[in-house]
Amino acid sequence: MIKDGYTVLELVKAAKVSRQAYYKWLKRELTTKDIQDQEILNLIKEIEKTNKQSIGYGKMTRLIKRAGLGYLVNKKRVIRIMKEHGIKADYRQAKRKRDKERQTYQAENILNRQFKQEAANQVWVTDITELAYNIHNYKVRLHVVLDLYGQFPISWLITPTETSEGAIQVFKKAQKQEGVLAPLIHTDRRAAYTSKAFNQYLTSNNSQHSYSAPGTPADNAVIEH
Repeated sequence: MIKDGYTVLELVKAAKVSRQAYYKWLKRELTTKDIQDQEILNLIKEIEKTNKQSIGYGKMTRLIKRAGLGYLVNKKRVIRIMKEHGIKADYRQAKRKRDKERQTYQAENILNRQFKQEAANQVWVTDITELAYNIHNYKVRLHVVLDLYGQFPISWLITPTETSEGAIQVFKKAQKQEGVLAPLIHTDRRAAYTSKAFNQYLTSNNSQHSYSAPGTPADNAVIEH
């Protein structure tokens, strides 16, 4: 700021320090910590510029660690340096269009809780349940396909883990038994049912996929019960 035309007297007065304290600070020897902090500060400024001031403390710390400075850089240290130099963390998140999401969920929930069906093999619902057995508490997954007409299971399958292959296999068993795949299949949104493989299987058999809304077991109430 002295280069900008301000005198030392004006600067120490604005900073509310004595001239003696200023000159002592000016002549001080930098410690290892001071040098490291300056190096970290330079990186912070560079990262901020590259990312258009949209970095939070956590991500900033991870990016600095990747630079391999050769000494400890933790989140607490980064926060201190950023705050000391007036650099604010930015936690901006993409705005979620909740109304649009709600409309999407409603559109995908083709069944819309119409659990009473007038004919067999029109709507099948399914779910996967974790079962524990043995004194060692071993776990398996039980897949069940249920016809809403009569509300009875038409096939089931036990697999070691939850996979899209298991979800497809239990429907193939139901398809073989009934001689047809129901034109509407309703599921929740677990990974096995949202997988590309499962949906390709339904599409190849001319079946529509109806989803429960996220966190809404009532949309698949019959098999949930």
